[in-house]
This record gives sequence, structure tokens and C-alpha cells, in this order.
Amino acid sequence: AFPKIVIIGGGFGGIELAKRLRDKEVEILMLDRHNYHTFQPLLYQVATGGLEADSIAFPLRKIFKNQKNFTFRVTEVEKIDQTAKTLHTTIGEISYDYLIIATGSETNYFGQKEIKHFSMPMKTIPEALNLRSMILQNLEEALIENDHLKKSSLLNFVVVGGGPTGVELSGALAELKNHILPKDYPELSIDAVKVYIIEGSPAVLGAMSEQASAKAKQFLQNLGVQVYTNMRVVSYDGMSIKLSDGQSINTKNVLWSAGVKGAVPEGLTSGQITRGNRIIVDEFNRVKNTNNIFA
Repeated sequence: AFPKIVIIGGGFGGIELAKRLRDKEVEILMLDRHNYHTFQPLLYQVATGGLEADSIAFPLRKIFKNQKNFTFRVTEVEKIDQTAKTLHTTIGEISYDYLIIATGSETNYFGQKEIKHFSMPMKTIPEALNLRSMILQNLEEALIENDHLKKSSLLNFVVVGGGPTGVELSGALAELKNHILPKDYPELSIDAVKVYIIEGSPAVLGAMSEQASAKAKQFLQNLGVQVYTNMRVVSYDGMSIKLSDGQSINTKNVLWSAGVKGAVPEGLTSGQITRGNRIIVDEFNRVKNTNNIFA
């Protein structure tokens, strides 16, 4: 029998690898908790109503329909047993000769339970759809709310995190405010809708060039986004978000995009994982202290 390669995750990495192994003498089994691939760069468009969800979800079986050495199963991987070369999953035990961990990342709340409870993340299609319905529900509610404070909290949008996701999201919200709301909600005062982006470091898009960073900030400000840098979120209780400079913003809409951490299945040792839940690999992407697990 051919070597059995199990790939956990149907994201960009998992798909690309499975495609490259198309004509090799191996058996490929891909596992994912969904039967579709999510095109993550456009999630923010789904969250703000620019695209329908099915525009960014691609059935995994369809991608590989003509690939003979490929099998797919929907399951949740609970644990890796490195010694036995098996996976504990929700559909039973699965054995492997080679294991590929392509599980990507998940939202990082940096241990802040309260914020996790009250804010909205945006890493998956269901989350993006939840976000979209929350935005629209809050706009509807604002129309009939007479209490000034409550009304403003429904119309203030705070995006936490000035990386690519936060910048895209706040920009898309500002475009929604400027172009869609006047048509769809003519009785709402557009000036009452405010979009904030809060970033802890000195610049938005800090990982990119200084030029890109400055340009992005300018763009957002031109769209009407209030850009706060060197500012951290201290707390959020579902009504009011407190910032490190002492000010607070009344808001029912906190969108959390302040960072990610590795989504790693159980069963790796502490010596194989480093800061931010990242997996330590060698120059062949082989997980530290293993000869048959890659990430």
C-alpha cells in the first residue's frame, strides 16, 4: 500500500499541498470541520454585506473531484497521538504515515474573557454572517431608539486591531456608512454613525512599509474613520469600551481583529510550540523532534 498522508485543514496550505501530490504514489486523506474552503481575504466583504457567503466558500470535494488519490472527511480532530501515529477525531481513530498540520489560526483575545464574550470576531463564514446580522439589527434598533445614549451606542462601531483585517473592516464600514446607509436608511442621521479603529502600536498596518502604513491611515481618515494609535483596550462590558488613555466609547458594536494565535490540535509537546501558539519546524517544515509530522 502507498504511504498514507493525512492533512488536517482545508485552507490554502492544505489544498495546495494536496494538489501538488496529485500524481504521487500516496494516499491522501484531508480532514476539516467544514466541507468547504473559506477564502479568508474576503471575509470582511461578507461581514459588511458586500458579498454573499457562497461567493467565498468553495466545496472541497469539488476542488478535488478528479483526483484519484484523494479522500475527504468532515470531522473535528481532538488529539494527535505521536507514538501510535493516530488521530483521535469525532469520527473515530485515524492512522497516518505522515501527518500535515495545516490548521491555520484562530482569534486571539490575549486572555481577556470579558472581551471574548462581548465582542465579535471574524475568522469564519458563520462569524462574518453573525457580524453582518448584528450590524443590520443594531441599525434597525437605532431607528426606533429614543434614548440618546442607547442610540449612539448602536451607531458607534469600534474595530480593535489595525492589521490588515481591522483596516479592511473599518474601511468597509465607512463605505457602508457613506454609500449604502443614506439609500437604505434615509431617516438615520449619517453623522451619528461613527467608525473607530484602535491599534496598540504607533501605526496601522505596522507590518507593512511605512509608506503603505501612512497611506492606509490617510485613506481611512478620508473615509471618516477615527484612527487611534498607541492605544489599548482596557475593558469592554457590552455597553462601553474603555481605552488606555482614560476615555471610553459607548458602543454595542465591537469588532475584534487584534490578532491571531495558532489553532493547534492537542498532542504536541510544549517543546514543539512557541509564542502565539506557533509550531516549531525545521527547514523542511518538519515539526521539531519528529520525522513524519509537518506543519
